Amino acid sequence: MGKFINRQEELAFLEQEYLRHGSSLVIVYGRRRVGKTALLAEFIKNRPAVYFLATEENETQNRAAFQKAVAEQAGIDFLLNSAAKGWDMIFKTWLDAACGKKKLIVLDEFQYLGKADPAFPSVFQKIWDTILKEKEVMAVLCGSLISMMESQTLVYSSPLYGRRTGQIRLKQIPFRHYHEFFPDRSEKELIAYYAVTGGVPKYIELFYDTSDIYTAIEQNILSKSSFLYDEPNFLLHREVREIGSYFSLIKTIAAGNQKLSKIAAALKLRQAVLAEYLKTLINLDILEREVPVTEENPEKSKKGLYKIKDNFILFWFRFVFPNLNYIESGHVQLAMQKIRANLADAHISYVYEDICMEKMWELNSAHAWDFYFDKIGRWWDSHTEIDIVAMDSGGQDIIFGECKYWSGRTGRSVLVSLEQKARQVCWKNGMRREHFILFAWNGFTDELTALAKERTDLILISERGFENGKVFKSG
Repeated sequence: MGKFINRQEELAFLEQEYLRHGSSLVIVYGRRRVGKTALLAEFIKNRPAVYFLATEENETQNRAAFQKAVAEQAGIDFLLNSAAKGWDMIFKTWLDAACGKKKLIVLDEFQYLGKADPAFPSVFQKIWDTILKEKEVMAVLCGSLISMMESQTLVYSSPLYGRRTGQIRLKQIPFRHYHEFFPDRSEKELIAYYAVTGGVPKYIELFYDTSDIYTAIEQNILSKSSFLYDEPNFLLHREVREIGSYFSLIKTIAAGNQKLSKIAAALKLRQAVLAEYLKTLINLDILEREVPVTEENPEKSKKGLYKIKDNFILFWFRFVFPNLNYIESGHVQLAMQKIRANLADAHISYVYEDICMEKMWELNSAHAWDFYFDKIGRWWDSHTEIDIVAMDSGGQDIIFGECKYWSGRTGRSVLVSLEQKARQVCWKNGMRREHFILFAWNGFTDELTALAKERTDLILISERGFENGKVFKSG
């Protein structure tokens, strides 16, 4: 595709580290396919730098490959045939010979070096402390195995703890940048593409030249030879041991069991046993634990629900995993029929809520209200659920919102229902100032649009943007 999109904040941070006086040690990590290498390639472009990609080979082979990379990229010819005795000699040779005011080196897939030799983080710590730290050097350690990268570079027990000058945990690309990948697609198409690819650059690339979302799914996910067919298994295999247990857990949550008690009952496991599995999946950015946004102590709340936050993983476990028998037996069209019939209602509509939440922050920055909220999320109790609740913690303003991704136009009854549900939310009752916002993909009835023009506490947003007199467009 040849496009480098978003990541301006991360690039600016790396640039800042490069320009700072003295040494810099930056950790870049995140899940696979999220664009870490592309970010670093963009950063070192047009700069004298050494880039080394570690592999799962043993320590000796990696060291030989590193020596060759340093010799070729830094122009140190004699190092090609030199019998360097250790990592420290290679680093010292590079430091003495490298040109440029600030010397730059990137070790990609750093965790493999520690996997091949558990002592390597200590080896690099010594190299940093005795050779690099007092020089004009920037070193970037990059890795994809989140748990291993954290244990080797970030946690207190790591030999490198306290050495880093900064870190970037690279996340998926937000929906608001999708039009840059697909400039000729409609907003509705962008929502569908985001609902399946989830902001992962590698997945987005695969969908770039397809005619529509269903063709993209059939070619890139349901085909047994396709890159994404077994992607969840590949991702988890790199991070965890009990693949079957994690698959069962994710499948259970994808089926709608979000409370800990329901998950435990479905899997016939004690809640205490599930805790470590859930913690691991949260750490991998696959799951998140949600509580009603008004909860004062989220960690202690008993109202927590577990949600699959990765759109692709959610799609795969909703539509691919349950239909593997059809796919494996050569009846892909049966799986496609189910996807065509249920994709919008059973998947895109839920992702649309997250997109609306993202747009709420954009509206916040664009002065859509005469205050700024600082907390946003969903709210629910045993009888009621509200898609969006946003509050100004230091003030009295609260916003209630609903997100409707359906074929019909949204009418006044949705607003009336939202106003009734808002009364169930206990937050500064009697002192608060209430506001309402409705997101509806296919727009609103004339009655509701007319009402919105009369009310200062109501905002309507559809595909066309604001529908009650505002002059700028969301998204």
